[in-house]
Amino acid sequence: MSASLAGKPLTTSHGAKDDFVRVRKRDLEKLTTEVMQLRDFLPRVLNGDLIEMLHKARTAQTVKEHLTQEQERLRQECLHLQSRLDAVQTDCQKEREEKLLLRKQLWQSAAELQQQAEFCSGLGSATCNMLWSCSATEDAVTHWLADGKLQSFLTVAAQTLESFVRSLDAEVKTQTEDHNSQEHQFVLALAGTITNIAAATCGRNFLSSSAHVLLDTLMKLLELMKPGVFPKLKVLMLMALYNVSISVKGLKYISENPGLLPLIWTLLNDGDWEVCLHSLRLLQSLLLEEEVLLMLGSSLLDPDLHARIRQLASGAKPSLRLAAQQTLEDLQALQQTRLCLGCY
Repeated sequence: MSASLAGKPLTTSHGAKDDFVRVRKRDLEKLTTEVMQLRDFLPRVLNGDLIEMLHKARTAQTVKEHLTQEQERLRQECLHLQSRLDAVQTDCQKEREEKLLLRKQLWQSAAELQQQAEFCSGLGSATCNMLWSCSATEDAVTHWLADGKLQSFLTVAAQTLESFVRSLDAEVKTQTEDHNSQEHQFVLALAGTITNIAAATCGRNFLSSSAHVLLDTLMKLLELMKPGVFPKLKVLMLMALYNVSISVKGLKYISENPGLLPLIWTLLNDGDWEVCLHSLRLLQSLLLEEEVLLMLGSSLLDPDLHARIRQLASGAKPSLRLAAQQTLEDLQALQQTRLCLGCY
C-alpha cells in the first residue's frame, strides 16, 4: 500500500460528514518524530521559572489595567475637586470684596457716629451749663417744680451720672482731661445743677421727700469712685448731699444709709483737699442733729476718725484747717456729753 501511494500528490476526499486529509507516510512519520521530540524538549524549556514569570506578567497586566482605571477615576475626581475649588475661590473672593465694602461702610458709620457723639456732647455740655447757671436762682427752681418736669430730669441725671462714673478709669483719666473734655463738662454741669436745686429751699425739700433714688445714687457713686479720680465731680455731689442735709427730713434720710459714715471716712483720705473739706462739712451737718447722733452712736467716737481729722486740722489750706478744727470741737463736745450721761 505504501508503494502505491509513493509519488502521488497529497489529495483530500470529502465524506458525507467529515473531511479527510491524505499525507505521505514519510511525512507522518516525520511529524510524529517532531512531536515526540517536542514532548521531550518542551518541559526543559518551559520550566517553573518561566511559568512563574508568565503568571507574574499576567498579574502585572491585571494590576496595570486596575491602576489605569484607578488613575482615570482619580483624574476625574481631581477635575471635580478642581472645579469645586474654583467655585469656592470665586465665592471667597466675592465674600472678601463684600467684607472690605462692609468694613469701609463700618468705618464711615463709626466716623459719622463719632461726629454725632461729639456734636451731642458739645450740645449737651452747652445746654447743661446754661441750665447750671439758671439753677443758681431760686425762682428758676420754683418754676421747674411748678412745671412738674423736675422728677423726670432728676431720674435722667441719676442714670447719666451712674453711667459716666462706671466708665471712669483712674489710670487713664487725668484732671486735665476732666477739665477739658466736653463729656466731663456736661457731667459737671449736670451735678452742679443738682447741687443748685438742693441749695434752694423748695428744691431740697423736694429732693428730701421725692428724690430718694437720686440721693442713694449720689452716695453709691461717691463710694465707687477711686481716690484722686475726678475730684470736681466728687465735690459737687458732696455739696448736693450737704445741701439736702440742711433739711431735717433730708438729713434723716441720708443718715439712715449704713454706708454714709464709712463713705465720709473714705473720702477724708481721698487726697484732694476740697473733697476732704466738703466731707467734713457733711460730717458737721450730721453732728448737729441729736436724733442722728443717737442713730450713729459710738461710731462717731472712733479714735482713728479723730486722728485723721486732727491731721487735716494741721493742713496748709486755711478753710480745710478751720473746718477740721470745728469738727474736732463738735466731736469733743459729743464725747463730753456721752461721759456726763455715763456719770448719771
